[in-house]
Amino acid sequence: MAKASAAARSDGAETAHQLPDADVAREWLHAMILIRHFEERAGEMYAKAKVGGFLHLAIGEEATIVGSVRAMRAEDYLISTYRSHGHALARGTDPNAVMAELFGRETGCSKGRGGSMHMFDLERRFMGGYGIVGGNLPLAAGFGLSSDYLGTEDATLCTFGDGASNQGTFGETMNLAALWKLPVVFMVTNNQFGMGTALERHSAVTDLQRKGEGFGVPGMRCDGMDVLDTHAVIREALRRAREERQPVLVEAITYRFRGHSMADPEEYRTKEQVAEWRQRDPITLFSDRLVAEGVMSAEDVEALDAEVMARIDEAVAFADSSPFPPPESLYDNVYVLGGQVRGWYSVDERSPEPHRGEDERDMAISGGEAYSHHAGDMGSGPSDEAQGTK
Repeated sequence: MAKASAAARSDGAETAHQLPDADVAREWLHAMILIRHFEERAGEMYAKAKVGGFLHLAIGEEATIVGSVRAMRAEDYLISTYRSHGHALARGTDPNAVMAELFGRETGCSKGRGGSMHMFDLERRFMGGYGIVGGNLPLAAGFGLSSDYLGTEDATLCTFGDGASNQGTFGETMNLAALWKLPVVFMVTNNQFGMGTALERHSAVTDLQRKGEGFGVPGMRCDGMDVLDTHAVIREALRRAREERQPVLVEAITYRFRGHSMADPEEYRTKEQVAEWRQRDPITLFSDRLVAEGVMSAEDVEALDAEVMARIDEAVAFADSSPFPPPESLYDNVYVLGGQVRGWYSVDERSPEPHRGEDERDMAISGGEAYSHHAGDMGSGPSDEAQGTK
């Protein structure tokens, strides 16, 4: 089980951390259990075809998520990958809104348009999950540049997978972040596999904390299966980014207990390896310590688990009863342009005469012909005259 027990700094020294205040410790455990049961239920809903598209679960990575997010300030920015349900929940997004987004419903946090890979909550400065591997890295640099321009102490935490550290955007972003002294912490979630490819087969440098050094970004490492170690390391990295204007790369050593996505047959790893990592289940490790140190009783943990399960049941019921986005909202927020931009930025050809896509909602509300002849005109395209006016 390579690196599974590495609760270490960059110098390799093992660490032990004191528990936070009792109320804080209980909240951290609650957040991890919430993420675990939410992900398990999301997988069940996917199997029942309630969730469409792709679904990437973070079961096993709860300590990496909660430990890092709890090290942030409310005004800091967080940007994630396509494995982002847990980040939204940890940042404070309502579980109802996250589940409804998975269901593609209008009450979702992205109004049903983002689905699993594109959670978003501007109010909590969760700047979204992104489906493009490595695509969030330059965006994180942009948030850091904004903080620099505005002269604020806002820092940015950018999470990404080990596979993304091989993308061109990684090197480009590290270079600019170091050159411009941007307040960004880049956390590479090393769950041992880039999709189905083992780390040592896709990266020449397997000590991922070192991959930013050539660009001027120093590295640190945390045990991503230990919420306390993750919190301590990310807190120090954020301090350096905030106070010293020094971007930092943190490698979180963790493991996902499920496949890369729900479509993954997991033929690239053994059941024995998964079972070995499960012995370091982050929720079990943390809850056992809380019980051992008298913060909670075993009965308290069971009651908390039952409370979370009831909350997940509520989220599923809410999502399932929420409406789908209405057809006339199809073009809402496709682009946001000022009045200085002329022409059509989207076109709807389903009506007898092509019309601006952005006019769809008004036409439906006013009882226009937007839908009256759809069946007969689905195959017809715009006239030459209409094409010339787009």
